[in-house]
Amino acid sequence: MRRVVVTGLGMINSLGHDKESSFDAIIKGECGIERITIFDPQKFSAQIAGEVKDFDPTTIMDAKEVKKADRFIHFGLKAAKEAIEDAQIDESVERESFGVSCASGIGGLPAIEKNSVICETRGPRRISPFFIPSALANMLGGFVSIYHDLKGPNLGSVTACAAGTHAINEAAKSIMVGTADRMLVVGAESAICPVGIGGFASMKALSTRNDDPQHASRPFDAHRDGFVMGEGAGALVLEELESAKRRGAKIYCELVGFGESGDANHITTPTMDGPLRAMQMAYKMAGEPKLDYINAHGTSTPVNDKNETAAIKALLSGKENCPPVSSTKGQIGHCLGAAGSIEAVISIMAMERGILPPTINYEEPDENCDLDYVTEGAREAELNTVMSNSFGFGGTNGVVIFKKYQG
Repeated sequence: MRRVVVTGLGMINSLGHDKESSFDAIIKGECGIERITIFDPQKFSAQIAGEVKDFDPTTIMDAKEVKKADRFIHFGLKAAKEAIEDAQIDESVERESFGVSCASGIGGLPAIEKNSVICETRGPRRISPFFIPSALANMLGGFVSIYHDLKGPNLGSVTACAAGTHAINEAAKSIMVGTADRMLVVGAESAICPVGIGGFASMKALSTRNDDPQHASRPFDAHRDGFVMGEGAGALVLEELESAKRRGAKIYCELVGFGESGDANHITTPTMDGPLRAMQMAYKMAGEPKLDYINAHGTSTPVNDKNETAAIKALLSGKENCPPVSSTKGQIGHCLGAAGSIEAVISIMAMERGILPPTINYEEPDENCDLDYVTEGAREAELNTVMSNSFGFGGTNGVVIFKKYQG
């Protein structure tokens, strides 16, 4: 199998419009969760979210093209552009073996909501001709491939909150087996709209700590009461090692392991067994290395955080063998299908800079959540191998492991 390395990164979320500002804010322990402004949330039980503020899509698209793509695609194009530039991809890089692997848990939900209302109130002839292309989840990959002339595999993962990680894994497989030399991974989500917030709220999945949004998402804390919706995008350029070396690319790290599994248990309630098997698969593929950090799925829901903690301890044969674990969802919210790609970028940047991102809002211990969650602020540490977890509705699980490239 061919080796896969990461040569470019991009990110946008509620704390910043690029990877540098976002990561710096995360390390400082800042929080991007506030009262929803995209629509009036007064009638909703959950009224808070991690919105991307002051983003102008015309900075990456022609104004006339903006209406042809829903907001999640705007975010994806922004992160993709940053990753391509970071990897120093120019016209000399061959495009027929350069593909895209995109991810979105829901796709253009705001566009679906808007056009459904138009159909009901104004009739089907008033539906926008751009509706379907703007809403399809895989159209993220379509737009990205067109903007960057990527003619290799064009793949899409729509596996709920594991989609971003699955997109990384699918891209790695394409490179490993030789159907591509390079893959641009893009995970994007923007589902902060009435039907999105209302739908998750009706399941009792969202935090209702509306009077204190900065402390609402509290992964692993005893008083966690649900996740907070976030939005944004993460992007990574993956390359076959020898191809990256030939063009003198900066290599952030090597992708050394990944795992995927299904719970086969319940459509929304996660198990401990499914995530554990995905972690075991990734860990074995990576050669069972010493893990220096785990970026947890850590949603701030009662069941996930307990099960994920138990799975990590089972993977490493006890609490005493577990590395520091943290969740950045307390700061940027849960970005659903984009979460895995965003958190992979965060994990790689943490490894490069030698610093552990904190878990904010952890105030009271839970006896079922008893690991080192980096609760006292960011911490300097030597990180050589990091793991990132993503689990989604439908019992779908994805795990990826990155390791510093040794040359």
